[in-house]
Amino acid sequence: MSARMKSTVLSAAAVTPARRDEMLALMQQYYENVTRAGFLADLAEKQWVILLLDPQADRLCGFSTQMLLEVEVDGAPVKLLFSGDTIVSRDHWGETALARAWSRLALELVDRCAPAALYWFLISKGYRTYRFLPLFFREFYPRHDVPTPDWAQRLIDAVGRHKFAGAYDASAGVVRAGAEKDRLRPGVADLDPERLRDPHVRFFAERNPGHVRGEELCCLARLARDNITPAACRVLGAEPVAAESVT
Repeated sequence: MSARMKSTVLSAAAVTPARRDEMLALMQQYYENVTRAGFLADLAEKQWVILLLDPQADRLCGFSTQMLLEVEVDGAPVKLLFSGDTIVSRDHWGETALARAWSRLALELVDRCAPAALYWFLISKGYRTYRFLPLFFREFYPRHDVPTPDWAQRLIDAVGRHKFAGAYDASAGVVRAGAEKDRLRPGVADLDPERLRDPHVRFFAERNPGHVRGEELCCLARLARDNITPAACRVLGAEPVAAESVT
């Protein structure tokens, strides 16, 4: 059995060239159409990177890139935490290190932005990513059991257009994929009848049938302590996470 991962949060600029090479190799292991140039360009715009490491060998086991966005909706600025490239090696699926590290970063930013609201803008090209929303948040959109409120849809549309320009399809709430768009390799997050019994997974598949081509469903959750589920609270209380200041 592999050792449990340790996690750390650091500025994107502090990631060493060797670690960047590891990150690229891990992305290419699980995603098709990932180029070095595209990967480095995506990383360059991010502010923070969550690294998941083997505590014995210091080997990279996963990562997630993060940045703060600001858009104007109904004449007022709104801040959002945006999660970019994210992957965890298969032998560590089911561990909570990434969720703990991301949650601590998110709550630190919630405190920094207070009293203004902060949201999470998530793009999902796989059901595993989308499934994080109902596990950790009481209120999130879009979802299978309630319609997306107008205010939430306006915010999703504003961020989609700001971040993805013409690739964002407002009628579907999806970032469309061109021929060279990165996408999950077959076998990484395939859907089968058993998984589709989950109403959240079924909703994701219905709303984003192009996920197999790398198309991404745009999602929104309010980042606040009163919006997290009991499951999220248990994860947050698991153990402290090493993190640099998010200044």
